Amino acid sequence: MLILGLILFGMLVGAGAQLILGKRAKGIDWTLAFVAGLVGSFVGGLLISLLSGDGLKFRPSGIIGSLVGALLVTLGWQWFRRRSKSNAAH
Repeated sequence: MLILGLILFGMLVGAGAQLILGKRAKGIDWTLAFVAGLVGSFVGGLLISLLSGDGLKFRPSGIIGSLVGALLVTLGWQWFRRRSKSNAAH
Protein backbone atom coordinates (compact mmCIF):
# COMPACT_ATOMS: atom_id res chain seq x y z
CA MET A 1 0.00 0.00 0.00
CA LEU A 2 2.89 2.34 0.75
CA ILE A 3 4.39 1.78 -2.70
CA LEU A 4 1.07 2.58 -4.38
CA GLY A 5 0.80 5.76 -2.30
CA LEU A 6 4.32 6.81 -3.26
CA ILE A 7 3.61 6.22 -6.95
CA LEU A 8 0.39 8.26 -6.81
CA PHE A 9 2.08 11.04 -4.82
CA GLY A 10 4.94 11.08 -7.33
CA MET A 11 2.56 11.35 -10.27
CA LEU A 12 0.68 14.22 -8.61
CA VAL A 13 3.91 16.07 -7.83
CA GLY A 14 5.14 15.52 -11.41
CA ALA A 15 1.84 16.75 -12.85
CA GLY A 16 1.97 19.74 -10.51
CA ALA A 17 5.47 20.55 -11.77
CA GLN A 18 4.18 20.54 -15.36
CA LEU A 19 1.24 22.77 -14.41
CA ILE A 20 3.57 25.23 -12.66
CA LEU A 21 5.77 25.33 -15.77
CA GLY A 22 2.79 26.20 -17.98
CA LYS A 23 1.23 22.95 -19.19
CA ARG A 24 -2.54 22.77 -19.16
CA ALA A 25 -4.18 19.84 -17.38
CA LYS A 26 -5.24 18.44 -20.76
CA GLY A 27 -1.66 18.40 -22.01
CA ILE A 28 0.08 16.68 -19.10
CA ASP A 29 2.60 14.06 -20.15
CA TRP A 30 1.82 11.36 -17.57
CA THR A 31 4.98 9.38 -18.32
CA LEU A 32 7.05 12.48 -17.59
CA ALA A 33 4.88 13.19 -14.53
CA PHE A 34 5.56 9.69 -13.23
CA VAL A 35 9.32 9.85 -13.78
CA ALA A 36 9.75 13.46 -12.63
CA GLY A 37 7.59 12.86 -9.58
CA LEU A 38 9.42 9.74 -8.47
CA VAL A 39 12.93 10.99 -9.22
CA GLY A 40 12.15 14.46 -7.89
CA SER A 41 10.53 13.08 -4.77
CA PHE A 42 13.37 10.73 -4.10
CA VAL A 43 16.22 13.13 -4.71
CA GLY A 44 14.65 16.46 -3.74
CA GLY A 45 12.45 15.19 -0.93
CA LEU A 46 15.13 13.03 0.62
CA LEU A 47 17.82 15.72 0.36
CA ILE A 48 15.68 18.50 1.81
CA SER A 49 14.31 16.29 4.59
CA LEU A 50 17.78 15.20 5.64
CA LEU A 51 19.28 18.70 5.37
CA SER A 52 16.48 20.24 7.42
CA GLY A 53 16.89 17.60 10.11
CA ASP A 54 13.42 16.10 9.65
CA GLY A 55 14.82 12.66 8.89
CA LEU A 56 12.71 10.34 6.80
CA LYS A 57 9.36 11.42 8.24
CA PHE A 58 6.58 12.87 6.09
CA ARG A 59 7.06 16.62 6.65
CA PRO A 60 6.39 19.81 4.68
CA SER A 61 10.10 20.16 3.91
CA GLY A 62 10.01 16.81 2.09
CA ILE A 63 6.94 17.83 0.11
CA ILE A 64 8.56 21.11 -0.94
CA GLY A 65 11.78 19.27 -1.82
CA SER A 66 9.79 16.77 -3.88
CA LEU A 67 8.16 19.56 -5.85
CA VAL A 68 11.46 21.37 -6.41
CA GLY A 69 13.09 18.12 -7.51
CA ALA A 70 10.20 17.38 -9.92
CA LEU A 71 10.44 20.92 -11.31
CA LEU A 72 14.16 20.45 -11.98
CA VAL A 73 13.64 17.07 -13.65
CA THR A 74 10.80 18.48 -15.79
CA LEU A 75 12.87 21.52 -16.79
CA GLY A 76 15.79 19.29 -17.67
CA TRP A 77 13.58 17.05 -19.81
CA GLN A 78 12.02 20.02 -21.61
CA TRP A 79 15.47 21.48 -22.28
CA PHE A 80 16.71 18.13 -23.62
CA ARG A 81 13.70 17.75 -25.95
CA ARG A 82 14.06 21.31 -27.31
CA ARG A 83 17.75 20.73 -27.89
CA SER A 84 17.10 17.42 -29.66
CA LYS A 85 14.48 19.01 -31.92
CA SER A 86 16.75 21.93 -32.84
CA ASN A 87 19.65 19.56 -33.65
CA ALA A 88 17.37 17.43 -35.84
CA ALA A 89 16.26 20.52 -37.79
CA HIS A 90 19.83 21.42 -38.72
